[in-house]
Amino acid sequence: MSRTGMTAPPAAPTTELLANRDANDTGLDVVTGAFSYSGGAIARELLRAGRRVRTLTGHPDRRPNQLDDVDVRPLDFDDPPALAASLAGATTLYNTYWVRFAHGPVDHALAVENSRTLFAAARRAGVSKIVHLSILHPSAASPYPYFRGKALVERVLAETGLPYAALRPSVLFDERGVLLNNIAWLLRRLPAFGVGGHGTYRVRPIHLDDLATLALEAAGWPDDRIVDAVGPERPTFVELVDEIRAAVGSRARIVRVPAPALLGLSKAMGAVLHDVLLTADEYRSMAEGLADSDAPATGAIRLSQWIADHGDTLGTRYANELDLHFR
Repeated sequence: MSRTGMTAPPAAPTTELLANRDANDTGLDVVTGAFSYSGGAIARELLRAGRRVRTLTGHPDRRPNQLDDVDVRPLDFDDPPALAASLAGATTLYNTYWVRFAHGPVDHALAVENSRTLFAAARRAGVSKIVHLSILHPSAASPYPYFRGKALVERVLAETGLPYAALRPSVLFDERGVLLNNIAWLLRRLPAFGVGGHGTYRVRPIHLDDLATLALEAAGWPDDRIVDAVGPERPTFVELVDEIRAAVGSRARIVRVPAPALLGLSKAMGAVLHDVLLTADEYRSMAEGLADSDAPATGAIRLSQWIADHGDTLGTRYANELDLHFR
């Protein structure tokens, strides 16, 4: 198994990898959350590669037009036999299931147990491989439930005995991404934008299309691997905000503020927007460098160029996390 942060050797084109699968391959793959963000990108890439796609989802009413051909089954963790039946015949399970933060009865501990149920169902169904989306720097000793939970899920995945690949991104970006969009939305509307602390902690975003391409490549890797999924650029957070500010033509001042003040402002703004803009754990983990990696780039799309190219549309509408995932 490759160690954390190591990339795979040069892979064949995605379509070639998929074409060379086992002769018993039915051409069916399952994606959790294909009508959501990262799952949707993987589903679209699979359809382009000529695969049949089934999704396990809790939001069957959110089907985008470009995913009309996706077979829909419920993601019901309370019915393991039904999960196994929905996974039967699949070659690869692409798992994007997780929760960003605890909300109501759903927390990270529950997400770990739900993941355990899903992987056990995949094993019973005879799925050949699991490609799992994790996070940079998961640790069972982490003080942050998100990172601790992700480490536990990776352990559960390894214990299934199924071939697997765990991809570890941090910040994802494209036209539908929440973080960059909402930074731009605030910069368009506020006279000042607060950056917590010194702002020199780095981030290593990867474009969603690059992540989807990597996920399909991972399905063809011959061994179990854990790979940091990162783009070619790693700006400091204040540099990222400044690039977005320039792209959208904002005149907002970028102001460094103490962490408690930033979190208080975020909570107040969230109350106005009926959303969660930033949790204390998200800020502190980023400030500690957990959104950065020294690994070689696995994506090619440059963040700075993408921001410059999308300045006219970035942040024109607010993306509400609670609406997207909980309401």
